[in-house]
Amino acid sequence: MTDDRSNAISDRVLALAGLAQALAQVRRIADTGQAHDAILATSLDSVFRIDAATPADVYGGIASLRPGLTLLRDRFEGRASDDQMPRLALSVLQLERRFVREAEMGQRVRDRIAEIRAMAERQGSSSHPEVLSALGNLYSETLSHLRPRVLVQGNPHYLGQASVVAEVRAVLLAAVRSAVLWRQLGGSYWDFAFSKGAMRQAAEQALR
Repeated sequence: MTDDRSNAISDRVLALAGLAQALAQVRRIADTGQAHDAILATSLDSVFRIDAATPADVYGGIASLRPGLTLLRDRFEGRASDDQMPRLALSVLQLERRFVREAEMGQRVRDRIAEIRAMAERQGSSSHPEVLSALGNLYSETLSHLRPRVLVQGNPHYLGQASVVAEVRAVLLAAVRSAVLWRQLGGSYWDFAFSKGAMRQAAEQALR
């Protein structure tokens, strides 16, 4: 494998780790009503880092992606336990394809993210309740109208709470951001057919 191809796969693996990490939090919030604070912050912060210099910078460094990289490695090695994750990931990747074709919606999302980023800076946190609510509303008003819809299963007690639903939607927005990055880095479904071994190696290397 050439260095350029290896580097490209490594970058795409980081984006996929960001996607997996976000979706794991979606599953956790839907089941328990609670997110892991640090992992949640990594996902939400990535929404606001539109002009990051490198894929790693989108997430605040490779170390912040360890949970997602571990999920990917386990999936590639057949040791993953959550059977809903592949379905969720496929839905998000399909949603990303529809989203990038909607130029007007894309501009609306970018403009609104800039406004919400300013709110997050004022509040001092991307996971402040007002920020979560704003991001959740943005997802609800835009991407949730595209097909296929991303259907999240969980505990009805928590999914009946408006604040939990807003948090789930906010993290789904972060998942779509990672899917967009993955495509921008040259990712395609062919990766899962022909580059699985290389992606596993890249995930293992990033975890060292």
